[in-house]
Amino acid sequence: MFPLRDNVRTRSIPLITWGLIALNTLIFVYEASLSSRSFNQLAFTYGLVPARLSLAHWPSYATLITSAFLHGGWFHVITNMWVLFVFGDDVEDRMGHGRFLLFYLLSAVAAGVMQAALAPASNVPTIGASGAIAGVLGAFFVLFPGARVETLILLVFIPFFLEIPAFVFLGLWFLSQLSSGLLGLGASGDFSGIAWWAHIGGFLFGFLMARAFLRRQPHAYDVLIPGGNPPLGF
Repeated sequence: MFPLRDNVRTRSIPLITWGLIALNTLIFVYEASLSSRSFNQLAFTYGLVPARLSLAHWPSYATLITSAFLHGGWFHVITNMWVLFVFGDDVEDRMGHGRFLLFYLLSAVAAGVMQAALAPASNVPTIGASGAIAGVLGAFFVLFPGARVETLILLVFIPFFLEIPAFVFLGLWFLSQLSSGLLGLGASGDFSGIAWWAHIGGFLFGFLMARAFLRRQPHAYDVLIPGGNPPLGF
């Protein structure tokens, strides 16, 4: 399942969401200009390597955030930024710009902590914004459960477009991450390819903490009706 858009109407310009997308894209363009050796060095320096986290070397904990701004390929960065584009503006609208930025960064930290806790001896660098974006998804689940998500589903290379309630779409997404994470634990103490537990940690943080970051005096919000005006940013 791949989200195309949601039907939530926003009232403000998502400056932080757009800024994060631009920053991640610019950093990846720089990454793409590097040789394989230089990129690997960058990933090991600024990516999250659980085995290197140490209170005795406290700057290592900065990688809980820096790792969220690195990506391993065009598909990785494009899919992450698209999901942030679809859901981030709505959550930012409810929280306000400053609170949303803090929430996003703390989601990245929570995601990294969960990943490191499940594979503390791993020397494999974890990179990508998906843990932070999972926090945004967790917040969307709490704040807009009745919204609908237009979704692309491919069955034997045949595309289907369905409108799915947000709580169903995100609930299924979370269950898929959890099942994959549990299977990964059964296979080995290390992880290969995808940081499932970072996704789980980010989502749980967003789910539990979203309301703590809401505007103190929120304005009225509504959901689009069929045939209504498109939401801001689409």
